[in-house]
Amino acid sequence: MVYFIKENEIPRTKKYFTQHCVNGILGRQPRSRLHEPVSGNIKMKNIILVLLSIIISFKTVNAQNNLSDTEKLTATAKIWGFLKYYHPNVANGKLDWDNQLLVILPSIEKASRKEELSGIFVAWIESLGGIKLCRKCQTIPQSAQFDKNFDLTWFENNKIFTKELTEKLKFIEQNRFQGKPFYVTTEGRSSSLVISNEKPYDNFVWTNRPLRLLSLFRYWNIIEYFYPHKYQLDTKWDVVLSQMLPKFSSPASELAYHLTMLELVVKIDDSHGYFTTDVLNEHFGLKQIPAAFRIIDDQIIITGIYDNALANLNDIKVGDVISKVEGVEVAEVLKQNLNYCNGSNYQSKLKHATVKILNGSSDSVNVEITRGGKTKDRKLARYSFDQFKYGTNQKSWKVLQDNIGYIKLGIINEKELADALNSLVSAKAIIIDLRGYPKEFYGYHFRDFLGVRNAETNKVAKPDFRFPGKFILSNHTIVSKGDPKFTGEVLVLVDEYTQSRAEYTAMWLQNGYHVKTVGSQTAGAGGTMVPQEFVGGYKSYFTSSAIFYPNMAPIQRKGVKIDIEIKPTLQGTVDGKDEILERAIELATKNK
Repeated sequence: MVYFIKENEIPRTKKYFTQHCVNGILGRQPRSRLHEPVSGNIKMKNIILVLLSIIISFKTVNAQNNLSDTEKLTATAKIWGFLKYYHPNVANGKLDWDNQLLVILPSIEKASRKEELSGIFVAWIESLGGIKLCRKCQTIPQSAQFDKNFDLTWFENNKIFTKELTEKLKFIEQNRFQGKPFYVTTEGRSSSLVISNEKPYDNFVWTNRPLRLLSLFRYWNIIEYFYPHKYQLDTKWDVVLSQMLPKFSSPASELAYHLTMLELVVKIDDSHGYFTTDVLNEHFGLKQIPAAFRIIDDQIIITGIYDNALANLNDIKVGDVISKVEGVEVAEVLKQNLNYCNGSNYQSKLKHATVKILNGSSDSVNVEITRGGKTKDRKLARYSFDQFKYGTNQKSWKVLQDNIGYIKLGIINEKELADALNSLVSAKAIIIDLRGYPKEFYGYHFRDFLGVRNAETNKVAKPDFRFPGKFILSNHTIVSKGDPKFTGEVLVLVDEYTQSRAEYTAMWLQNGYHVKTVGSQTAGAGGTMVPQEFVGGYKSYFTSSAIFYPNMAPIQRKGVKIDIEIKPTLQGTVDGKDEILERAIELATKNK
């Protein structure tokens, strides 16, 4: 079959090129070649080949210029979020901004070229009304700015946006909203961030694709503009949006969608990044063995007993090592689940991974367990947590050998702490165990007892609502410097269970005299934890304020400063040793 192309179907810019190609094939053959005429069939075949190659090249160029669904939705997410917090007629909350997105999505998804897409965005922006010039927006703020997260360079992506659209976005940035924002606010004495006035969509059904996309757009933009730790992420937040869009767009099942929401939360690399739903609880299970454990060197080591009777019934002992779960190596089970384990650092992720390795919905779990050098296959019963009967008799404080005081700050109450400090003022040394979450913030109790080396304990970065994406730095000053009541050495114990309030307490303790911190990396989430919800009311959390040492060393992800690093070993844990505490006692004993 021969295909013919009408002259007017060939783009004018290519017509000259086509004619010359054809002339080169058909015309004026060199007479030096025996003056043989070129056959008509060969001529026609060559014409067809040239024209077909031109058609193919046109289609290739057009295909390359077409925008992918991910590119279009990525641009939409960014522009929708930017307008939400920057445009004066949107940030004030007078428009139904969710509905505006839902209405415009079909047009966006039909667009194929940047001119079409930008045209839709330009028309959308113009429909929002005029913007007054903002003189105060041009002034440099006197407050210290923290802008490591700030990045609006995506305006300049000329593959996606036309020059007209880019200029409109820049104008909005330069004349941004300066009033009281509708979608974010603060509360309490510490001015904690609050995500406000978001529709819950209580009747949301997971098959509703537009609402799934809205849910992603909401979450992504909250982190984009109000998460002070975005600059520390392992995966750039722009990349996360591109990665998660296909998953939110087309999940295979309800479970897949809930796992996708969890995976997105995990991407913020935050030990405060908690997220669970009934669907996820059913998938991972809430039943557990009657023992506490930790993961060291890809092995599960039993470190404590939740219920002595149930542990005896299942023959579980501290020091038991589990290497396989349901016939699968622990390392492989961990690898399969790490995308669903929140944490600011790897140790914190391992801490949260424990509930996804041995927990389940069934009444038992098959494991390979080693004790005393002997390995056996065992079946361990699982129970709901409310079935456990704790038999703990831990003391909140005591005196160890050589007149060394020991305070377990995770379980002590305020009155007990006051009694402990009064009783230990003449101790040789004091060990303060911060490997747990204190009931209250006890920094002020230690202020006079340990003294104050520096009036400034830390710096805090909180969102600048007048310039979303930027943050305001402030100094936290407690009191002027003061001498301590206690003159002995103080050893503060930390590990991955030292999180949030415990980390902030550690910073205050470290500001005292004669204080050393002993242990392993902490959870790396020292600021205030705030909630935000996905569409449907599914609640998640993130660390909304950034806490720094006075020299701007961050707590987030890094954890508190450690003077003497001690990591629990597999063998030490099997032997029932508390290697961090033992090292602290050794240090306190040596210092006479």
